[in-house]
Amino acid sequence: MLKEGTFEGKVAVVTGGGTGIGRAIASELSRTGASVALVSRKAEHLEEAALAIRGAGGEARTFPTDVRQPDQVEAMVKGVKESFGHIDILVNAAAGNFIVDSDKLSVNGWNAVVGSVLNGTFYCTRACGLEMIGQGTGGKILSIVASYAWTGGPRTLHSVAAKAGVVALTRTLAVEWAKHGIRVNALCPGPTDTEGARPLWADPAARERLLQNIPVGRFGNVLEVAHAASYLLSPYADFVNGEVLVIDGGEWLGKGLA
Repeated sequence: MLKEGTFEGKVAVVTGGGTGIGRAIASELSRTGASVALVSRKAEHLEEAALAIRGAGGEARTFPTDVRQPDQVEAMVKGVKESFGHIDILVNAAAGNFIVDSDKLSVNGWNAVVGSVLNGTFYCTRACGLEMIGQGTGGKILSIVASYAWTGGPRTLHSVAAKAGVVALTRTLAVEWAKHGIRVNALCPGPTDTEGARPLWADPAARERLLQNIPVGRFGNVLEVAHAASYLLSPYADFVNGEVLVIDGGEWLGKGLA
């Protein structure tokens, strides 16, 4: 756990910041001193998350935005600049996914997930990254990915392709933008106890099957993910660049032994 004040004076944009992992990361960044811009399509989620942060003594403002729409992303970044004056951190946590056999995946289904995960990450990274370059003060960019980006994931073709693209984007920009003082990394959580994930293991048998694939024998929690994210965004990780930190209890390693 980072000490309070680690991100004092920093402004963090967190997409998907209204729920789940994005909200936990935003809350942890706020706890350690950052002012937070919460971004999501659903304003009601944003307001609830912002109220919780403010109630804990932090500063948070909401920016309802569909990251699949570049004009909305540009407007969001402009709004953040007007509200806070600068942008130091971007967390790409907005995502979307659904389970479907690949031969039944429609073009609209593909575009919906790739638009949110890959295109949205690019739009936000480009817009915020250009601000960081223009400011001349560097910055930190972190994207949330999944291990099936390199292992493959049956019935999640759209998300697999999108997350793999985000990994490639991360590593490429880490090289290109290092000269601007911008570090670009990714974080890969495994099965994590969130509102969206709980239905996946509501059935006791399904829960047991999932747990059998996790060597440490349990699901992760959002605070653990938030702590890992805050480390990668902090000065403690200033020599970490272009990396993907996996926090999954060893789940993906066991896939090669199945």
